[in-house]
Amino acid sequence: MPDRLLVAPSILSADFRDLGGAVRLIEDAGADWVHIDVMDGHFVPNITMGVPLLKALRPATDLVLDAHLMVSNPLRQIPWFLDAGADVVTFHLEAVDDDEARTAIADIKAAGAKAGVSVKPNTGLERLDPLLPEADMVLIMSVEPGFSGQSFIEGSDARVSEVKRRAQEAGTEVLVQVDGGIGEATVGCVVAAGADCVVCGNAFFKAPDPLQVPRLLRQAAEKAEKGAVQ
Repeated sequence: MPDRLLVAPSILSADFRDLGGAVRLIEDAGADWVHIDVMDGHFVPNITMGVPLLKALRPATDLVLDAHLMVSNPLRQIPWFLDAGADVVTFHLEAVDDDEARTAIADIKAAGAKAGVSVKPNTGLERLDPLLPEADMVLIMSVEPGFSGQSFIEGSDARVSEVKRRAQEAGTEVLVQVDGGIGEATVGCVVAAGADCVVCGNAFFKAPDPLQVPRLLRQAAEKAEKGAVQ
């Protein structure tokens, strides 16, 4: 597991007129990953960005490109994002059956990328059990996927704890990422529950000083972790 909280600003909240500048801002702020929200207008009620954007960003940064596929046909699209240079590819468990989920994970890892599995707020976490020894990351949605700027759903931290517990019972470790409504006021509870990585959209790009956001989130996370230990 990482030594410090990984911060992954989502460029869905950036100024689309200057996405190259948005990535440079993420780098200058000391964040870790660039989160790319891919929505197809079918799995979720919105259309955002896709392969050409990720491919254009790949030579522009050495940061981890974290592709979150909110699409109804991930098995078809996963190879496109791998070819474009994604370092992490996350698909939604609700879009596949169990065999397809295993195939998706295997395909992503065979290409040398990290495989993530995402679950919506109301999806039962028991479906993750057979995948935990194979997946590199579980993404807990703390809002309903589809739009940026939503409020954190209370109780999402309990789902983080449950994933960590299930992974421990399975004799494995898995990175846990949380996406939705994350900011200084909410990062503490998910980190205390075991989150390793947080996605932040508006909390980063709409902040008075985005350059300070990763530091402030990590400070809040460290404070919460210390409180959880005491």
